[in-house]
Amino acid sequence: MCIIFFKFDPRPVSKNAYRLILAANRDEFYNRPSKLADFWGSNNEILSGLDMEEGKEGGTWLGITTRGKLAALTNYLQPRLDHEARGRGSCQTRPSRTRARSTCSPY
Repeated sequence: MCIIFFKFDPRPVSKNAYRLILAANRDEFYNRPSKLADFWGSNNEILSGLDMEEGKEGGTWLGITTRGKLAALTNYLQPRLDHEARGRGSCQTRPSRTRARSTCSPY
């Protein structure tokens, strides 16, 4: 199960406090290959880990842009896996690269 925890404090009491604390895991399939968090491609605008599962590579579960736009995604397991389902990559990268709101919908 994927979980995301966050705490947002727009006016922290201490100047050394964080305005946003975010923690997430990605544990639904331990053997799914992934890359460590890094900036993507030539424009270095998105920082995230990358899913590298064959046929579904290029997505992420958590990322942030240099402009501060954050994208996070969790999922749930169904009794049967749909091996033809699209990867979540287009869901995360499309909104992160535009100024539009998320266009993600259940697959």
